Amino acid sequence: MKKFINQIENVLTESLSGFASAHRDLVTLQLDPTYLTRSQKAQNKVVIISGGGSGHEPLHAGYIGFGMLDAACPGQVFTSPTPDQMLAAAEAVHADKGVLFIVKNYAGDVMNFEMATEMLPFEHATVLTSDDCAVVNSTYTTGRRGVAGTVIVEKCVGSLAETGADLATCKALGDKVNARTSSIGVALTSCTVPAAGRATFDIAETELEMGVGIHGEPGRKREQMRKADAIVHDCVQAIVTDFQSKGLPTNQEALLLINGFGATPLMELYLIYHSAAKLLAGHGICVTRSLVGNYTTALDMAGASITLCLLDDEIKQHWDSPVHTPALRWGR
Repeated sequence: MKKFINQIENVLTESLSGFASAHRDLVTLQLDPTYLTRSQKAQNKVVIISGGGSGHEPLHAGYIGFGMLDAACPGQVFTSPTPDQMLAAAEAVHADKGVLFIVKNYAGDVMNFEMATEMLPFEHATVLTSDDCAVVNSTYTTGRRGVAGTVIVEKCVGSLAETGADLATCKALGDKVNARTSSIGVALTSCTVPAAGRATFDIAETELEMGVGIHGEPGRKREQMRKADAIVHDCVQAIVTDFQSKGLPTNQEALLLINGFGATPLMELYLIYHSAAKLLAGHGICVTRSLVGNYTTALDMAGASITLCLLDDEIKQHWDSPVHTPALRWGR
């Protein structure tokens, strides 16, 4: 394993320290317990807190700032943060209108966030993201996994919270965005967790993993490598079928997010976008909003995910609204 590492046990602390220093105008890092907050605390609003295992950067710390998160709790690599991190973050940013946690549907995340909410002394609610249509159940989740669609939920709910909306209204929008979002990922290589020092799984040069999770966990099935258009076709078909199974009409506007897993060049991600947009048009889906890049990674995995969010006027309004974070910013 060749990595830019000093000591394995210090990787996360050193990385977070560098992140906080590089973006000191936007974020502040606290250690013991570890969490990050906005440098300037928001006032009189619902605060939005998320978190999860590290290794998915810029999720979640990269989305702290105006129009998105008030705080993020990073766990060790691919490991849930602990309840004391979540409690400390909530107490630090609470702004008198309640706390909304955005939690990806992984067993450890769900359990620890639930433990934290049981000890929280003020009003709170949770949005559970579950956009991954690749699997129904896995070792890591109870039901569908929360993956790159989490970014869309955080952006829209963060926007609504800035308007002074109450906790119930913010949660309702988060649940709606999640229900109207579907994702599927494809891995060409494994990822390497620093503490393990080797690839999480073995995959041949002639193979791909369809429906892979963001921790390297298996997907729908191992398949033969083929041309990009054929891979994208199968991903788009899975997403369209997912929406149809929910009874959602697909002949509407949509946001298309092409997300890299950490080791896929932008050249390839834009190629995927080009292919997916054409295929979606054939299903009557008009892509009017887009995002292409590394937004929910899996360390050094080569691969990508396709996420589609079916838009309505409310979602579109909050996606378009100003945002200013280390990893996402426009309109301000």
